[in-house]
Amino acid sequence: MFADFLKRLTAPTPSPLEDGDARLALTALLVRIARADGDYASEEIARIDRITSARYTLSLPDATALRQQAEQLETEAPDTVRFTRAIKDAVAHEDRLGVIESLWQVVLADGHREAEEDSLMRLTSNLLGINDRDSALARQRVERAQ
Repeated sequence: MFADFLKRLTAPTPSPLEDGDARLALTALLVRIARADGDYASEEIARIDRITSARYTLSLPDATALRQQAEQLETEAPDTVRFTRAIKDAVAHEDRLGVIESLWQVVLADGHREAEEDSLMRLTSNLLGINDRDSALARQRVERAQ
């Protein structure tokens, strides 16, 4: 289903993602972080739907449909390094901190921070060009807002 998209995503020099593809890739990254601890909790699913609804001005049914597509993409997607590289190329640096905050919202949605989630957050932050300090500050902002 996503073969062409994944082929473009993992090309040696991927072309910038179109808006719809970038939405799907970013949502799949949210799904990946939610699944990192082996427990894809209903709180995380609901948080992903709220994030995509707000971020992309989607109705809740449209956000749910996007998440469902992203769930399939995430299972077929390559390793996080190549996957995140394509997202980095598609999202301006100044907007990547918002991506990190969204990822932290998903990690913290179920009330637990697992080692697997922390590890994937460190990797993802670095791959998106966000340093550990800025990621920690983003996490703290999310914690205060919850």
